[in-house]
Amino acid sequence: MKRFLFLPVLWFTVLTTQAQTDPVVMTVNGVPVPRSEFAYSYYKNNGHGQTDRKTVEEYASLYANYKLKLAAALEARLDTTLAYRQTLASYLNRQGGGAVVAGTDVLAEARHLYDRTKKAIGTQGLIRPSEIFLRLSTQASRSEQNRIAQRADSIWRALQSGVDFATLARKVSQDPQTAAQGGDMGWLQPQQTFVEFEQAAYALQPGQLSRPILAPDGYHIILMKERKQLEPFEMLQDDLVRSFQQQDLRKAVAGQKVSATQQASPVNEQHLSQEYHDGLLVYEITNREVWQRAKTDEVGLRAWFDAHKKTYVSEGPHYRGVAYVTKTKADMKAVKKYLKRLPFEQWEAGLRATFNSNGEERVKMTVGVFKSGDNAMIDREVFKRRDVVVQMDASYPFEAVYGKKLKKYPERYNDVRAQVVADYQQMLEAEWVASLRSRYPVQINQEILKTVNQQQ
Repeated sequence: MKRFLFLPVLWFTVLTTQAQTDPVVMTVNGVPVPRSEFAYSYYKNNGHGQTDRKTVEEYASLYANYKLKLAAALEARLDTTLAYRQTLASYLNRQGGGAVVAGTDVLAEARHLYDRTKKAIGTQGLIRPSEIFLRLSTQASRSEQNRIAQRADSIWRALQSGVDFATLARKVSQDPQTAAQGGDMGWLQPQQTFVEFEQAAYALQPGQLSRPILAPDGYHIILMKERKQLEPFEMLQDDLVRSFQQQDLRKAVAGQKVSATQQASPVNEQHLSQEYHDGLLVYEITNREVWQRAKTDEVGLRAWFDAHKKTYVSEGPHYRGVAYVTKTKADMKAVKKYLKRLPFEQWEAGLRATFNSNGEERVKMTVGVFKSGDNAMIDREVFKRRDVVVQMDASYPFEAVYGKKLKKYPERYNDVRAQVVADYQQMLEAEWVASLRSRYPVQINQEILKTVNQQQ
C-alpha cells in the first residue's frame, strides 16, 4: 500500500547474530551477510540447469543490490504492515504444513507482544477503508493545485450521485495497487497512514463517505468498509509464534556447508524461510520504486520514447487492431460499432466489460500491434497471406478484424508500450540502485568470497 508512513508498530523485530565459524562474506548498511546464506542463494540460482549462470564475483554484486533494496524496505518499515505479515505467514504456513509448535517461553513472549499491540491500538480498533487517490506534488503550482482540488470535488459529487465507488476507483485513482482492488486498502491500525488520512478515516462508520481529504501526498476520498477490534490472542497466536521463530531462522548455522544437493536440509529450510521474509519485502519496495512507477509515469514514458525512438523502429508493415471471433453475427457487428468510439488503449478492457461480463464469453479476442506472422487471422485478412491456416472454433463461427494498418512503426510510444515500459523500468532501477549505493555502505570480503566455491 503506497504512501503510508509506516511509523513504529509493536510487532516482531528480526534479530541477526552470526557465529564466528560462519564468516561474513559482505556487509550491507552495517548488516553482515554470512557465507552460508550467500552460498545457499548462489548455488540455488546458479545450478547446472540455469541458462544464465554467474560467477561468484558477478553474483556478489547482484546480491549486494538485493540487500540494498532490503535495507530500503526495512527503512520504510514495510515489514510492520499487516498485509506483509499476513502474506509472510501464508508462505511459511505452506512451507511447514501449517503446524506451529512453540515452547512456553515463545508463547509467553507472543502473549506479551500481543498485549502491547492491543494497548497501542486501543479503543480505536482496526479499519478497512477504500480510497480514491489523486496525487498532488508539494511543488505543484497554484493552478495545478486548483485543478486537482476541482477534480477531487467532481469525483466526490459523482459518488454522491450514486456512481459505484469501486468502479470509479479502478478508473481514476492514482494508487495502482489499491485502484486494482477497487480502492480497498486492507486492514489498517493507528499510526500507519498520514495523520490527516487517519483522522478522517477513523471518524467514519461503515458505509460512510468522506469529502476529499488533503494529505501531504494529495487528495483522498475515503469510503469506510468495515471496522473491528483486534482479534483474541488465540486467533493470532500462530502468526505471532511464527514471527518469533523467524528470529532463529535468520541466524546462520555455524560450520554448515551449503550446496545444491542439500535442498531438504534443516539449514536450507532456515535460509528458505529467510528468503521468504526478505524476498517479499524486496518485491514490495521494488514494485513501489520501479515497476508501478514506470507503468504510471506517462510523462516519463513519452520522454524516454522520444529520446530513444530509433531503438524501437521496426521494418515491415504493422497493424494496430483486434482479431476476434463471436458466437453471433450481431455481436460481430456490435464489436466494430463499439470500438469506433473508444481509444485503442481501452479496447481490450472495454470489450471484456461490455461483451464478456457475468461469466459469459461472447467474444474471444487478441488486441495489439501485429506484424506478419504474429496472428493467423491478421495475416490472412490484413497482410493477404494465403499460406496461413486459421483454426476455427465451431462455437464461435463469426470472425473479423478491426483496426488500422500503420504506414510507419511505431507511430507513438503506445505502439511499443511493453518494450518502452521494460526499458524505462531498467533505467529507473539502475538509478535507484545507484542512489541506494550512495546512501548505504557496501563492503565485500574478497578473501571470504573466494572460499564460496569450496563450499560445494
